Amino acid sequence: MNESAHSFSPDPAGSGGEAHNDNTDPGMESHARDLPERSFTFRQLIRLAAVFLMDFTAVALTLCVAFLLKQGFPFGDFLSTAGFVIGFAAIASACFVLSGLYSRSWRFVNFSHSVYLGAVVLASLALAWAVTLFLPALRAMGSELIPVTIVHWALATVSLLGMRMARRAYCEWRDRRQVHGTGRSLAGPVRTAIVIASSQWARVSIDMANTQETSLVRIAGVLLPQRDHTLRSINNVPVLGSQHDLAQAVDLLSRQGITIEHVVVCDDGTYLGNRDITQIIHMGRELGLEVSRVHDPLAQLLQHSSHREHKKVPVEALLGRSECDLDSQAVLRQVAGSVALVTGAGGTIGSELCWQIAGVEPAKLVLVDNSEFNLYTIEAKLRESFPDLDIAPEIVDVRDKASVNRLFSKHSPSMVYHAAALKHVPIVEGNACAGAMTNIIGTRNIADAVCEYSAKAMVQVSSDKAVNPIGAMGATKRVGELYSQALDLCGVDDPDAPRFMTVRFGNVLGSSGSIVPLFERQLKEGRPLTVTHPDIERYFMTVREAVQLILQSSSAALEQETRRGSIFVLDMGDPVRIVDLARRMITLYGLEPEVDVPIEFVGLRPGEKLYEELFDGCEERLPSEISGIFEARSRPIPLPLISMAIDRLNDLAAEGEDEDVKHLSHSIARYPAGDDKAGILALILNLTPSIPQDQLHH
Repeated sequence: MNESAHSFSPDPAGSGGEAHNDNTDPGMESHARDLPERSFTFRQLIRLAAVFLMDFTAVALTLCVAFLLKQGFPFGDFLSTAGFVIGFAAIASACFVLSGLYSRSWRFVNFSHSVYLGAVVLASLALAWAVTLFLPALRAMGSELIPVTIVHWALATVSLLGMRMARRAYCEWRDRRQVHGTGRSLAGPVRTAIVIASSQWARVSIDMANTQETSLVRIAGVLLPQRDHTLRSINNVPVLGSQHDLAQAVDLLSRQGITIEHVVVCDDGTYLGNRDITQIIHMGRELGLEVSRVHDPLAQLLQHSSHREHKKVPVEALLGRSECDLDSQAVLRQVAGSVALVTGAGGTIGSELCWQIAGVEPAKLVLVDNSEFNLYTIEAKLRESFPDLDIAPEIVDVRDKASVNRLFSKHSPSMVYHAAALKHVPIVEGNACAGAMTNIIGTRNIADAVCEYSAKAMVQVSSDKAVNPIGAMGATKRVGELYSQALDLCGVDDPDAPRFMTVRFGNVLGSSGSIVPLFERQLKEGRPLTVTHPDIERYFMTVREAVQLILQSSSAALEQETRRGSIFVLDMGDPVRIVDLARRMITLYGLEPEVDVPIEFVGLRPGEKLYEELFDGCEERLPSEISGIFEARSRPIPLPLISMAIDRLNDLAAEGEDEDVKHLSHSIARYPAGDDKAGILALILNLTPSIPQDQLHH
């Protein structure tokens, strides 16, 4: 079953009809247009007739009262009087029908309904008086008839409005009786809450809590954004002050025997700002209350909600520099018209890669990911924006060599962008075997397929954590770099050999699991911002910058035929202290660091470095011909040696030997530095005894 074949939505009429999709049948559209004109059911006709009869009776009775209050009817006999009253009421009631009075819903009566009803009654009675004035008895009354008409209009309006208000009161009583009956107890315990909101929003919330059968909240008090001494209660719920009086309100209700468990805050961005919400959350926590933030849908609909937390955080304010813009002409010349393949296509980097590659019109774009949901998400977005692009989504695990080979055989890609990786430092530290399988074995599988199926180039997406690594994640990424470098250098004497290029950059702002989304979530929840160490610092860039670096550097390297074995590094300026980033984010939210939002230091995580570097100690930093990009060149590891070592890593990972995987990965990563080359060679010899001695000393 293909779940993504259609997009379903509920039947709005609740009629159990067929699900709606984008390819709407013309007959269904015609049926939808006819819905407002459908005929009344028999039950509705009976109800309409009853309401009409009640209004008819009200007009007749109030007419009698109006004449009796003056001097009595001017007609000489009962039949004439009865005929006049019935005829008058019939004319007025017919006007009610023609005016559309009965086509409106009177389930919720408010001031505007009352004004409308008064206007309809006035017009209807005026027409009825105009028609009946031909009667001599009425004309004989002259000016004495004017008070009768005024009294009659007032009495009729009050009567009709009173009947409708009575119906509303009955419906509310019935709903409350149902809510407080046995039906709601099945859903769970009812919690007592205080609402902090504007008076209008509080009124709606109280109505919903009191009338919805599934409501699990009983509102015991209201706090307004600003103190209003004239407003004592809303819908019989007391107003207990302003938002700053939460503690006093809870104490007051507690003395009355009402225990508050919950605080509901209308976070509409208009009456309550970020600082107000943060203070409420802090106070609620101190009082042991659960705080729920509810956005105001009406404010969003009318587009007058500020919602500062939903605005895009300015990149310059976080980076301390402007975003880099790189030239895309080389990318256009290298990628346009070719078959491009992206691994990890559903990730943060992979999805942006797909997006930017799609914009230069490749012949085909192959999306590779092992997550069905991530693959579906990026494919749907691309098909929406690039309907003419040939897109091939493929669920493939890069760790499975056979699946990778079938993938390359099927699509024969020219440009391969390898972004699939396990990247979260503490997780990879605790799962070193999984990290090695994805970051090392997966990289080798993709790179070997590039060679076997004659792709033009492979771009390996790497990380600054691969520089002088201390954790398993950085070490496994460094081994992937070294394998790509070894393959690239193998083609020095063969101009047709595929290129293997590594692109290295720092932390990506806003990527999954990164620090900015964590800070945003903590700010929205009113929690302290957690930083591992006061001095920890990182290089940051935007996802757009990272992908531009990948595409621009690789395309320029192919065009200019740069020296093989280079690693491309973006000039990201100076590193940013995480604590400074936290302070900037707090300020951008309109709050004050350490006053409204505290910053807590929780200690470095396993495998985490205090300072990140962009160049290894054994690497030579060279300027490149591409503006804003540097080249890093290091001593390579011979391909036979690193291949045999990776074979051993594969065996160790398959056996679940996490510590041995870490040890060997770090040894391979340290090999080019030459710190203890003899010892490292001995270690690799012990682990991979089949390596010939002459290849080790090549």
